[in-house]
Amino acid sequence: MPCNEVSLWLYSRDAMTKREKFFSLEFFPPRDVEALSKLEGTAKELLQIDPAYISVTFGAGGSTQTGTLETVRMIKQLGVDAVPHLSCISNTKAEILAILAEIKALGARHIVALRGDLPSGAGLRTAGELMYASDLVALIREHYGDYFHIEVAAYPETHPQAHSPDEDLANFVTKVNAGANSAITQYFFNPDAYYDFVDRVQAKGVKIPIVPGIMPITNYSQLSRFSQMCGAELPRWIRMRLAQYADDRESIRQFGIEVISKMCQELIDYGAPGLHFYTLNGSASTLAIWNNLKD
Repeated sequence: MPCNEVSLWLYSRDAMTKREKFFSLEFFPPRDVEALSKLEGTAKELLQIDPAYISVTFGAGGSTQTGTLETVRMIKQLGVDAVPHLSCISNTKAEILAILAEIKALGARHIVALRGDLPSGAGLRTAGELMYASDLVALIREHYGDYFHIEVAAYPETHPQAHSPDEDLANFVTKVNAGANSAITQYFFNPDAYYDFVDRVQAKGVKIPIVPGIMPITNYSQLSRFSQMCGAELPRWIRMRLAQYADDRESIRQFGIEVISKMCQELIDYGAPGLHFYTLNGSASTLAIWNNLKD
């Protein structure tokens, strides 16, 4: 089934309703009160996008987890659906269930369920009671039934720790079969990787919406580092163009807006169910890309 036959959805607290296209955003928890206040200003600037939701990342350690829930609370006060990420690595089932109870108490009904990053030097055998995102999805369904809309991660260019594309695809199908409702992809710069992944997933009978994750280009060294860690291919032609700008941040940003806007338009024209922007807690580039897509 081609991607343009996938239903286009807007996530809301009460239901999922059809919409021509939607945009969603991702923030990471600020480190302190001052940074949270700054992020609130960024969120208000991005409200003009009319985001379907704003997700908030989740890290290992109590302070980061607390920051996730504080940021969710701030976003909800702005009248936007806030979607906490929840990872299971290094947490016990009891700890995960306690966090889920807090999420429910906040009124959130949409979760991004992830395995999370392994601690440095650790292997899966020492990861804890829940070793995979599929285990987390199954735990949520076991204790909360259909209360939560569960989003999972997808890797069009293959998870960096997977032994093969087929193994990675099988892992994704397992997450879906455990009860996932939809997926957000790792960012990419080659749309063909997304199209191929969707085709392969649908050939396995998976029909859930798979939303492309979009990374604005604002900082070459940062982007190169992120891409190496997460297995996202940074095409040579983009690397060469970025390298020529050296420390000229504005030229990099303008080039990034042009490149990512074209890719986003291609994805929308193909029929992607929406676009999920990894904002890195900034607004300027995401807004510029969105403005290029409005017409």
